[in-house]
Amino acid sequence: MTQGNTDAAPAYERAGVNIDAGHRAVALMKEAVARTHTPNVLGGLGGFGGLFRASFGEMADPILVASTDGVGTKTRVAVRTGRVGGLGADIVHHCVNDILVQGARPLFFLDYVATSRLIPEQVAAIVTGAAEACEALGVALLGGETAEMPGVYTEGELDLVGTIVGVVDRSRLIDGSRIQVGDTVIALPSSGLHTNGYSLARMALDELDWAEARADLGGERLEDLLTVPHRAYLRAFDALTGAGVDVRGMAHITGGGLVDNPPRVFPAGLGMRVDTRSWTVPPVFELIVRRAGMDRTEAFRALNMGVGFLFIVGPEEQEAALSALRGAGESPWVIGEMVPGEGVTLAGLNEAGLGGASS
Repeated sequence: MTQGNTDAAPAYERAGVNIDAGHRAVALMKEAVARTHTPNVLGGLGGFGGLFRASFGEMADPILVASTDGVGTKTRVAVRTGRVGGLGADIVHHCVNDILVQGARPLFFLDYVATSRLIPEQVAAIVTGAAEACEALGVALLGGETAEMPGVYTEGELDLVGTIVGVVDRSRLIDGSRIQVGDTVIALPSSGLHTNGYSLARMALDELDWAEARADLGGERLEDLLTVPHRAYLRAFDALTGAGVDVRGMAHITGGGLVDNPPRVFPAGLGMRVDTRSWTVPPVFELIVRRAGMDRTEAFRALNMGVGFLFIVGPEEQEAALSALRGAGESPWVIGEMVPGEGVTLAGLNEAGLGGASS
């Protein structure tokens, strides 16, 4: 029998997987993750499964709400700019917003980071960013997985996915069933592309100098604008409920934009009329649309165009809602109303981007 070369690197490492790098990544992120652990978390990082005590206070009929999503090809932008840390906040906030639409408060979050070659500092930056976002929102980062898969991902590539579980009392579940004709639709701005539309953005902007301060972007740089983390809207919702505003429906504006996302919560026979002149589309979106040579209808379906989240309230509560949101530091505006019909009608489309939102 032939003896192996004991001086060579371990076989698994020669196959492209470094076990020690994985342990180092965990060590680098461990403290940040531990800070997210609420009293309901049992055990620490490293177990086969995360333990969470199911205690929901005064809820009479608690319903668990769960969601899984990824950050898509924003990972390629993060790698190109060397700003991977923001991806952690991206995925946490995206998942929190998705379950917020149904009125759920987040309980715990799990992440999955996969890469061609595990760089401990890179993975730790992503997970630490996620942990900081969780800590700020009172969410436990219960666990996760780091996978090194050479041959599946090309050199330098990575992927990031998150899973969140939240809870809402059945009596407070928001499913859109109470939305009526005449209800007011209030919008909150996005912080940029959030986590959608990056394949389009990269196609349109790839040949530009991302480090250049551009006049058509108000002196800002693409490397900054394209890496701004996704916003979370939980505090805005808290401001509304704290003021006693009855929120009848919500929509998180992600892939599908203003065309495909809002109808997911509409009752049968109802549609939404959106006045695209009610806010100024941020310059980065206009640059993408212009360079991609795309139709504006397609743009409002592929990108959020500066709108991150919608709240639907009764018309009699419009002013109270706007006041509560402004008091919480938000810049809301009335973007439209609920009408008979179906889907979303984009009014003033050819003039979109020329108006200004009231804040």
